[in-house]
Amino acid sequence: MRRLTLAGNTTVITGAASGMGAEVARQLSASGAHLALIDHNAEGLTALAEELGEGVTTHIVDLRDDDAVFAAAADIVAAHTRINALITCAGSSMLGTLEQLTMEEMRWLIDVNLWGTVSITKALLPVMRRQPAAHITHLASVYALAAPAGRIPYAMSKFAVRAFSESLRHELEDSSVTVGAVYPAGVRTGIILHGRYAASIDPSVAARAASAQAAMYHTEPSDAAARIVRATVRRRARTMVGREARLIDVLVRFSPSRYWRAMRGPLRQAVDTTTPTV
Repeated sequence: MRRLTLAGNTTVITGAASGMGAEVARQLSASGAHLALIDHNAEGLTALAEELGEGVTTHIVDLRDDDAVFAAAADIVAAHTRINALITCAGSSMLGTLEQLTMEEMRWLIDVNLWGTVSITKALLPVMRRQPAAHITHLASVYALAAPAGRIPYAMSKFAVRAFSESLRHELEDSSVTVGAVYPAGVRTGIILHGRYAASIDPSVAARAASAQAAMYHTEPSDAAARIVRATVRRRARTMVGREARLIDVLVRFSPSRYWRAMRGPLRQAVDTTTPTV
């Protein structure tokens, strides 16, 4: 398959103000790509744009707002030529059991992680189709392969992103646009520490569970970003990031109905949202 040339062309990145989105933006900017950066965090996005310099536009968007997403896409198309890559890094986490979480809390996360990904992809697909070669990279998660306790809405959203990516790849198989998903595990971005949790959970309990999960993360954001960029250039359909992701991928394939038995022990503190005994 023809590799993608990002230098001199434009890549659109969601969730660009921090974490892996910001690292991807830095690496692409250094390689000569033009960038359209999307995030709801205006301060973080402005700081990154100033750091990167020329060839960058910023777009403050709440990805839950379809109208705002399509308006931002129109602004991007007006400001940039040759948009040949979209990398969707925007997302958040949510801690809590089904009984602890409200429907509103779960819908909020699905709107951010899933529908935000779908809307920006739909908005930019027509212009990307006009390129000789283009690629869409959706950031999924290792929890799009295996669903742990205490992460129901997050796993739901990421399984859905995986399904969206695969279905769209099949729809576009005869076009110039390819689609891939990236499955990171254990990246030190702070997403779990700054993520949301059910309002019914004691904050100290949520902090303990989040810290336990963060302590299991070993991959540096710059390393994960390099894998994401490489997957985009090579137009890969499926990319694992981190040793844990590769292990879980094998585990789920080997034991699709019993993998939780192996995961439960290492994740015990990270998924425990019960109040400690005083």
